[in-house]
Amino acid sequence: MEHKTLKSYQEFSDEKFTKRIVYKIGESTVFLLNFLPGQALPAHGHSGTEVYILVLQGNGTFTIDGVEIAASAHDTVHCGGQESLAFTNDGSDPVSLYVMLNKIPDDRYAQNV
Repeated sequence: MEHKTLKSYQEFSDEKFTKRIVYKIGESTVFLLNFLPGQALPAHGHSGTEVYILVLQGNGTFTIDGVEIAASAHDTVHCGGQESLAFTNDGSDPVSLYVMLNKIPDDRYAQNV
């Protein structure tokens, strides 16, 4: 069991967005991406995994396979590893994204209980 406070991973830089690893266990990784206004994540993919993103604070625009999606705090976004993903903080406040890249061992782990 581990307990962490996400606030300690919300580190911002005037130079470019930051990525802070929260967990790296097996084939799963969780990290925070932190953006000041005007900063952006270039388009890229995550081959072989699924990408789950929660907007912790702020607002901005995701571009997934060329489609723009406005998102703000408490919104979630999912995209497959083959889809092209980009993000821009086009708002006036800092943005933190909680990002999870993972694989499940089998379908039993993806059922409602």
